[in-house]
Amino acid sequence: MEKIISYPISFISMLLFLLMLVVFHPIQWVCYNLFGYQAHKKSVDYLNWFLLRIGHLLGSTYKVTNRELIPENVPIIFVSNHQSLYDIAGIIWFLRKFHPKFVSKMELGKGIPSISYNLRHGGSALIDRNNPKQAIPTITKLGKYIEKNNRSAVIFPEGTRSKTGKPKEFAQTGIKILCKAAPSAYVVPITINNSWKFVKYGFFPFGLGKRLTFTIHPALAVKDYTFDELMQKTEQAIVNSIEL
Repeated sequence: MEKIISYPISFISMLLFLLMLVVFHPIQWVCYNLFGYQAHKKSVDYLNWFLLRIGHLLGSTYKVTNRELIPENVPIIFVSNHQSLYDIAGIIWFLRKFHPKFVSKMELGKGIPSISYNLRHGGSALIDRNNPKQAIPTITKLGKYIEKNNRSAVIFPEGTRSKTGKPKEFAQTGIKILCKAAPSAYVVPITINNSWKFVKYGFFPFGLGKRLTFTIHPALAVKDYTFDELMQKTEQAIVNSIEL
């Protein structure tokens, strides 16, 4: 019954979603080329605010807990499980004060209005996951960027979205490169729950009435742990809070 009811609401939501991407693409261009980084960032922030509001049409609600645990004025490496596109919209808007930049697959850097433009020009790292010679220096550049500017990198170590909420195996290489390039950074684990239910039927229609939660865990200073200890604590914090 939910799926049947969802079709007309999802159709309207999809149109609005695509409209926002198309409308904000030239807005981003103007902000970036005429007014610089800060203006461009604001345009991206508010694009994602609108995308989250569109989720409300589907009965989606959002809850973020423990934001006060995130250190300020230091580089941050956000490490999170990954369940849907709304993970990214939520992180961009709710954690906007930390200037999040994403480690993303190269394919997303072209062909998608607004999203591709932001990935190319907003400071994110676009990597070829099959080409370490390209990926390693690209992630290193992002790590040095957050180290220099006290901003944040976001990495999803599962590498792809979980379609059932059950976490996939965490890859370590990207996090390790970021930690090496940003030795004064803090790793902040994030657990996202129920986002996968938004796309439980696939690309279309959307799930209705879902409460997406973003749980922030205590920060871990890179300098205080061996990488193996850091990875174990990070993965444990994320996985132990996933609701199945």
